Amino acid sequence: MKSLTRGGTRWRRFAVVMVPSVAASAAIGVAIAQGALAASFSVSGQQFQVTAERLEGTGFVQYGAMDQTGKGGQPVAVVGLDSAKITSLCQAVTVPTPFGKVSMLLKAGTGAKDDDGKVSATKLFIDASDLQADARFDEVDIGVSVDATTKGPGPAKPGENGRGAYVPGSFAQQAKTVEFKNVDQKAWATSAGTFTLPGLKMNVSMGDTACPKS
Repeated sequence: MKSLTRGGTRWRRFAVVMVPSVAASAAIGVAIAQGALAASFSVSGQQFQVTAERLEGTGFVQYGAMDQTGKGGQPVAVVGLDSAKITSLCQAVTVPTPFGKVSMLLKAGTGAKDDDGKVSATKLFIDASDLQADARFDEVDIGVSVDATTKGPGPAKPGENGRGAYVPGSFAQQAKTVEFKNVDQKAWATSAGTFTLPGLKMNVSMGDTACPKS
């Protein structure tokens, strides 16, 4: 069945959809600092945290899938966005090593007041497991067949960027525009056509780390 809601829809602490995130590696951090880059990441089996003060996106689609990681299958909510603008983006990841835990903290677009200062992304896909946010959807369709979605970049091809298969004809939802505030999420992987991160700052340290609450 297809459920149609016109106008604005607000769901508090909506726990299925995700926001864009940056890759957990110093090499990619350096490349991003130089401007924009094409980003494509395989599923490693290592979750990372992403927070943001605000996300504004156009062309939204979301559906369920199963990613294959080194630790086995991982159910995820795959979210696609045609484009996104993000204020005060933070990413944190802690990786176990033979020498102990190594953590990386990345921040960009902090306190941005206009679009030039915000993090931006295009043709974005995010594989995630948890989200807490205040959310708004405009011209939202809930219960669309994943194969029949018309908004957003469309379902990613199974196996693309380490992404697992979705079930043809299964549940999906889509919206013309979305807005998320006070975002705190956990994700497994992300891929995008471009990422631009003004004011990128990165810190690597021993031990655990986490992004501050928005």
